[in-house]
Amino acid sequence: MKVLQKQIVALSAAILIASIGTGFWFSTVAPAWAEDYNRELLVGADFSGQVLTDNSFTKANLRESNFSGADLRGVSFFSANLDNANLSGADLRTTTLDTARFSRANLTNALLEGAFAFNAKFDGAIIDGADFTDVEMRQDAHDLLCKTAKGTNPVTGRKTRETLGCD
Repeated sequence: MKVLQKQIVALSAAILIASIGTGFWFSTVAPAWAEDYNRELLVGADFSGQVLTDNSFTKANLRESNFSGADLRGVSFFSANLDNANLSGADLRTTTLDTARFSRANLTNALLEGAFAFNAKFDGAIIDGADFTDVEMRQDAHDLLCKTAKGTNPVTGRKTRETLGCD
């Protein structure tokens, strides 16, 4: 019996040492999966300050939702309704915004670098200080945004008009 107990203790110690050595117990890595909010009715939802990287909001109704300060890198907002949404200070780099609606949305100081926004609607959107570097969009959306573009992004130091190529 004592031999079995010693073997169990030795095995437990070996597992503990191996897991500490690999960082298992102290790991702060986020889960490798993303949430699927596709086609969800999330009117007025509060996602402010959250890390939502690589999540999908395809065709979701996010009208009047709050994404201020959220990390949205790699998120899909394909054909989503973001009318009157607050995306101020949000990180939207490399997001899919194709056919999404941003009517009267607040994109103040948002980072949109490398986003795909072809066919996105920005009617009445507030874009003061937003960074649109390398964002692909239709010419009519570009022209509309250039009419109101102003400010400098506090993170990148780039002027909104320059990131859109307005001048």
